[in-house]
Amino acid sequence: MLPADDFNPKPGIPVALQPGLRLLLAPNPSPMTYLGTNTYLLGTSDLAVIDPGPLSDSHMQAILDALQPGQKISHIVVTHSHLDHSPLAAPLSERTGAPIYAFGGPQAGRSTVMSQLAEQGLAGGGEGIDMEFRPDIELADGDRLEEDGWGLEVIHTPGHLGNHIALAWGDVCFTADHVMGWASSLVSPPDGDLTDFMKACHRLRARDWSIFHAGHGAPITDPSGRLDWLIRHRLEREAQILDALAERSGTARDLAQRIYVETPPALLPAAERNVFAHLVDLTGKDRVAPQGALSVQSSFHRIA
Repeated sequence: MLPADDFNPKPGIPVALQPGLRLLLAPNPSPMTYLGTNTYLLGTSDLAVIDPGPLSDSHMQAILDALQPGQKISHIVVTHSHLDHSPLAAPLSERTGAPIYAFGGPQAGRSTVMSQLAEQGLAGGGEGIDMEFRPDIELADGDRLEEDGWGLEVIHTPGHLGNHIALAWGDVCFTADHVMGWASSLVSPPDGDLTDFMKACHRLRARDWSIFHAGHGAPITDPSGRLDWLIRHRLEREAQILDALAERSGTARDLAQRIYVETPPALLPAAERNVFAHLVDLTGKDRVAPQGALSVQSSFHRIA
């Protein structure tokens, strides 16, 4: 296993993580993607490609070049339809004949409240949605994909995106962007839903895992510890929002400015989205309420 401190893969060069599993780093580093998207090659003969990544001729060629004698790609599995994970799936499928598996299209799994916000015109943020993405075969929670030498269990983990899934390979889990070691996951309405995100965190926490392989960054060798941190981090932010609302009502933007006092101004829009995700969650819990209809412009007050 590659230690986290030594995690510095180069785009296009396969890295062996453990028997039957290799990583290929896509050439798309950014503040949202860290070093780039992790594409995983699972298996020894018929391979599953997990998250082929963004449109990139060089990454496509790197995936094909990684095939060893006697190997072929039998499955292309997409964990969610953000632009850094799914666009290469279609051209890779055309090149190899392998079908594309995923939970569904870009709006699959979206919660009712997020659908309502989208209908009001709230646009998403973050990595961007691959609106053209369509799987050949739709997966459901609990489905299994099996091939000679490997098997994957589908775990629906909405929150970062409604159609987000994790994949269990025994006691190893491919957590994509739900749990990462380098940063907390982005939850930006209407694409991201914090209520769903926290439920999925607790669901993953209820199982025993040896390691997490994330969509970006190094392997996570303490899965339970990382999930505990992620849950605690969100609860601490929730407490800050409730404390701020105890002083006076405010919009998501006002609260972000009051809470993220050391955040550079350029990052405050992302902070505002994060605060709004919490406000939607707290509204659903009847702990805060908007003045008028729920929207990103609403002023919220705390319910005693």
